[in-house]
Amino acid sequence: MAISMCSWRVTSSIAAARKSDLRGPSGTARFWCLRAAETYVFHFRGARLIRLENVTKIYNSEVTALRDATFDVAKGEFVFLVGASGSGKSTLLRMMNRQESPEKGAVWVAGRNINEMPDSKVPHLRRNIGNIFQDYKLLLNKTVHENVAFALEVIGRPKHVIRQQVPAVLDLVGLNGKEDRFPHQLSGGEQQRVSIARAFVNRPLILLADEPTGNLDPATGEGIMRLLDRINKTGTTVVMATHDQRIVNMMRKRVIQMDRGIIVRDQARGVYE
Repeated sequence: MAISMCSWRVTSSIAAARKSDLRGPSGTARFWCLRAAETYVFHFRGARLIRLENVTKIYNSEVTALRDATFDVAKGEFVFLVGASGSGKSTLLRMMNRQESPEKGAVWVAGRNINEMPDSKVPHLRRNIGNIFQDYKLLLNKTVHENVAFALEVIGRPKHVIRQQVPAVLDLVGLNGKEDRFPHQLSGGEQQRVSIARAFVNRPLILLADEPTGNLDPATGEGIMRLLDRINKTGTTVVMATHDQRIVNMMRKRVIQMDRGIIVRDQARGVYE
């Protein structure tokens, strides 16, 4: 199927094109779409970007991590997953990018049942999902620029595209002038900004964040949340697992509360508890 143009916004299909010139919401940066041979094409026109239907996950035949979890996440939404350690938050995130598969139920992303997706297509799914971690997971022997560029290199982006996109995303996260530093030369907050830049540089449909402020002081954590909120306002859906009561109460986004694998609360503009 030949498609001539595509968009990184979810209001259009994530379609294949050759060298389609896109601009972000600021109008300053250009981004390229994937070629037809490289990507799994998502035809997504509805409001629901993510859907879990009666999802149950059991580990070692005895530990129930999730039980009959059902909820939708709309395109462009910002959702907090809260609950005690072991309540199922991280398992939910892993379900959304098919790091885990359920014993029962279905997980839909951009109109596709990803549990029925061939294994060969899973890498292409994950190109539309960025991941942010509590411990950053940076490559210690690479500079800031190299860490972010690596996310594009591994999916075959041309060098001239990398030269355009990496500076643009480093500017977005406030790391201009620090592109040649190594992780050990950065503060914790700066390392997390590199992690966010790496997750966002491919302009994914979805960002999954697992305790991104867990290792940061309150002021630095607030700065990270302002950055995630800014990214969310560009149209990227954000799903974030957190224990940070102060940040959840400050942001007043949708809150899904977990307790021993069960969704016990789903509240718009919610608070931690």
